Amino acid sequence: MLARRPGAQAEVHLSVPPLVEVMRGELITLDCTPLGAHDHYVLEWFLTDRSGARRRLASVELQGSELQGTVHDTRGRSPPYQLDDQGRLVMPEAQVGDERDYVCVVRAGAAGTAEATARLSVFAKPEATEVSPNRGTLSVMEDSAQEIATCNSRNGNPVPQITWYRNGQRLEVPMEMNSEGYMTSRTVREASGLLSLTSTLYLRLRKADRDASFHCAAHYSLPTGQHGRLDSPAFHLTLHYPTERVEFWVGSPSTTAGWVREGDSVQLLCRGDGSPSPEYTFFRLQDKQEKVLNVNLEGNLTLVEVHRGQSGTYGCRVEDYDADEDAQLNQTLELHVAYLDPLELSTGEELSSPLGSSMAVNCSVRGLPAPALRWTKDSVPLGDGPMLSLNSVTFDSAGTYVCEASLPTVPVLSHTRSFTLLVQGSPELRAEEPKGEGSLKEGDEITLICSARGYPEPKLSWSQLGGRPAEPVPGGQGWVSSSLTLKVTSALNREGVSCEASNPHGNSRHVFHFGTVAPQSSQAGVAVMAVAVSVGLLLLVVAVFYCMRRKGRPGCCRRGEKGAPPPREPELSHSGSERPEQTGLLMGSASGGARGGGGSFGDEC
Repeated sequence: MLARRPGAQAEVHLSVPPLVEVMRGELITLDCTPLGAHDHYVLEWFLTDRSGARRRLASVELQGSELQGTVHDTRGRSPPYQLDDQGRLVMPEAQVGDERDYVCVVRAGAAGTAEATARLSVFAKPEATEVSPNRGTLSVMEDSAQEIATCNSRNGNPVPQITWYRNGQRLEVPMEMNSEGYMTSRTVREASGLLSLTSTLYLRLRKADRDASFHCAAHYSLPTGQHGRLDSPAFHLTLHYPTERVEFWVGSPSTTAGWVREGDSVQLLCRGDGSPSPEYTFFRLQDKQEKVLNVNLEGNLTLVEVHRGQSGTYGCRVEDYDADEDAQLNQTLELHVAYLDPLELSTGEELSSPLGSSMAVNCSVRGLPAPALRWTKDSVPLGDGPMLSLNSVTFDSAGTYVCEASLPTVPVLSHTRSFTLLVQGSPELRAEEPKGEGSLKEGDEITLICSARGYPEPKLSWSQLGGRPAEPVPGGQGWVSSSLTLKVTSALNREGVSCEASNPHGNSRHVFHFGTVAPQSSQAGVAVMAVAVSVGLLLLVVAVFYCMRRKGRPGCCRRGEKGAPPPREPELSHSGSERPEQTGLLMGSASGGARGGGGSFGDEC
């Protein structure tokens, strides 16, 4: 509208971003766009150097609808400056050296001239933060600040900021030197144009800093107002501080009551809270005099295989000349060596006593602290104390008795001693009646069992043959057992079966009776009768058959008259052989006739 007025000059308006932020290595594109319609204009890009002078980099000319661009000066940049098809200035791989002001100038003839400036900022994330702590020994007795560590943050842009931390808490230390603490900083521009920062921390140290954890952190900027942080590894300091307190104690294997076992190797441990480790002197008090045992820097004294004579007062002294005069550097303790001697019994390992007698056995022992005594038999407690009394002993009293001595305050230290009691007497007999007594039948098989005990061990014998040798009963407290297997008969029941146990002191006998023994069952009698009837019938059939063979002969199968001989049949001729003798009904045949007289077959028939 201004161009249409006589004498009026139109204005050129540009669209240029005032600030462009990129990360190092990214592509940079600077846009300068004239607003409105222009048939012809010339656009030029200028670089403003640090002195304020402008250097033309490139130009673009619009002719009709075509843009023609030219790069005039690369200023040694690699890769060089470029123009795209819309006239924008392009810088591949952003570099810290690109961080300048870029001026866009547009000349549009009668429309006038306009310019705008774009400021370019290039950001670079620094490398990992490194820290170099002071590896020497720092004394807390110094009254001024000492160098603690140096922190480095390299190759960043813009320059990062470094902060220090103790136990995770930020240290607020000034940049000005003072006795309590401060820090110094130094910035270096590298050949690449990137910036490196070095910070050194100084502090006045206290004893509480011996376990403190220190580290530093680099804070850096990013595009669009963002920020980042890189922490260094943590480190500790080696401090020198005087001893203020000493501890002295008995190490393993002492008990909670402070006793150690005779024969063990015992450690005495001494620790002072000074640094570096002071010198330790171990001694023993005897008649109020110190007898030096060992001097070392470890604070350990080992007593190998201690014995009861080493009980007493032991001490530890820390040699620290930097300690305060009123610091207690001596400590003592009492070493108690527990011991337990072997047990002694008033009897030997084997004791023989008559049945029904009484006795007392004493168990004695020496030890420290005072031992406790306990009597057991088959792991069953019988009583506490040194004396064991047995009244009216029985065979059940026989066995092994154990006296155990123990130290209540030293649980793993104990001794035992035992003796075996043998009870002499006539055998005690025990019979096991057969199962099913009262319902036994003739011919039933039963097993009889006899058991006996006594001392000397009794012998078992049976009134019948077949008894098994006596064998000990498992867990039977001296019992031996024998068995006999036999078949029941009425005669055996009347007489009985006896077993006898005997030893030099006497014998015991038991007779087994079986009550009423029933005869064989009725079914067996019926079977016998059936067999007899069958045999009779068989004989009758044979007789009838024989009579049929004799058919037609006078007197057959009937009884002849008294004194009248039966008619004789002619004898058959056997070539040179005699007629065989009759031996019974089944031997009759056609070749043999009936004998005469009272032994005739007719009488037999």
